[in-house]
Amino acid sequence: MKNFVSKEMIIYLFNEVGLQESSIELGIKLSLKNNTPLPILLWSYGMLTIEELDKLYSFLFQKIE
Repeated sequence: MKNFVSKEMIIYLFNEVGLQESSIELGIKLSLKNNTPLPILLWSYGMLTIEELDKLYSFLFQKIE
C-alpha cells in the first residue's frame, strides 16, 4: 500500500478541522511507520471524529474528479 499525504490534505486538516501542526506531524510520522493512511490513523487515535473523516474523504475525492 502506498501511503500518500498531499499538501491539500494537510491544509484541510489545519484550516478546516483545526488540528494543530504538531498533531498533523505526529500523525504523518505514525502513518508512515505503521503504513496506514493518514485519515484512518487520525481517526483511530481520536484526532478526527467519524464526521470529520467523512468530510475529509469527500474533500479528497472531489480533488480527484
